[in-house]
Amino acid sequence: MARKRTFFYYIVATLLLSGCGASSAKKKDKAEQDIVNATANNLSKAEADRCRRIAEDFYDSSLKRTGFNGAMLVAKKGQIVFEQYNGFGHLKGKDSITPNTPFHIASTTKTFTAMAVLKLAEEGKLNINDSLQKFFPGFPYEGMTVKILLNQRSGLPNYAYYLEKANWDNKVKVTNEDVLQTLIQYKPDLQNAVNRRFNYSNTNFVLLALIIERVSGKSYADYLQEAFFTPLQMTNTKVFNRNDSATATPSYMWNGVQEAFTYLDVTYGDKNIYSTVRDLLKWDQALYGNKLFKQSTLDSAFQPYSFEKPGIHNYGFGWRMYTLANNNKIIYHNGWWHGNNSTFYRVLPDSLTIIILGNKFNRNIYRVKPLIEAMTPLKFSYGEE
Repeated sequence: MARKRTFFYYIVATLLLSGCGASSAKKKDKAEQDIVNATANNLSKAEADRCRRIAEDFYDSSLKRTGFNGAMLVAKKGQIVFEQYNGFGHLKGKDSITPNTPFHIASTTKTFTAMAVLKLAEEGKLNINDSLQKFFPGFPYEGMTVKILLNQRSGLPNYAYYLEKANWDNKVKVTNEDVLQTLIQYKPDLQNAVNRRFNYSNTNFVLLALIIERVSGKSYADYLQEAFFTPLQMTNTKVFNRNDSATATPSYMWNGVQEAFTYLDVTYGDKNIYSTVRDLLKWDQALYGNKLFKQSTLDSAFQPYSFEKPGIHNYGFGWRMYTLANNNKIIYHNGWWHGNNSTFYRVLPDSLTIIILGNKFNRNIYRVKPLIEAMTPLKFSYGEE
């Protein structure tokens, strides 16, 4: 009888502790939601419901139907109107994707790198018109400035391509310093003359990450943590390093085969931030007004700098953009690395935010134009790519 009574008390205690754990998780989730919505402006219930229905239709028809594995969030005026999670961090595991599951955001990382450079410029620690030789003695290309790296007009080739031509040993992980030193050593041909035209290259942002380190005296990861992640309470956001390989959320091809890490996996600045949709919404909201930056800095970041090709596409400082009629701008950045997809859209006229992250490749993550058109009065010119 005593044993039965003891067992009964054990079961009761376990249930109580389990309940407390669930309650704590719910409280944490609510606290997280409160932080996300802290800057939200008033949005009518009718408009919130309308946007939610549109987002839900898009999610069901374009994402979930096609095997989406990831997270989607839509907010308007800072208020979350739709949020959904589907699948598992490890496809064959039981770790369901939650608001706290960090995804590799790939090239969406460039938005943080660019704004970190501009933060240092605001603080008077660098000038975006500084020559690269100021930071990298022996740099072989004349006429390149910090600004020309930011707006992707340097003409520098993508390091992945020129390292392959230089017969880099793919058993050796490439670092940011390696990218710099091989540029100095091999002097690969430029894709175009300096500042002649827009030429998207990851090399630009690997070099910008090195500039951040040289100017700040801190590692890229530490600077971003102190300047952005901690102040904005982005608690599930960090810069990946090689020690994270065993614990980072893995990525998968469209057919479910897991992607392997490669020799290109430890460079940063161009990629390698892990984050969540809620943390990215905090980043989005911090870029309105003067919370982190002067308005003049934001204006310069979201200014188009390339006009070689007529059309609505352009590039600012670390941000892609559509410049639509009446000077309406949509600021965004997509990402793709291994099986990781990301899309981060900021529709400035309507304060609409669309964030989709996934770790199993799904092309539909990028197809958000119809979603924007359904939620706003804005229209794209579909003939332009």
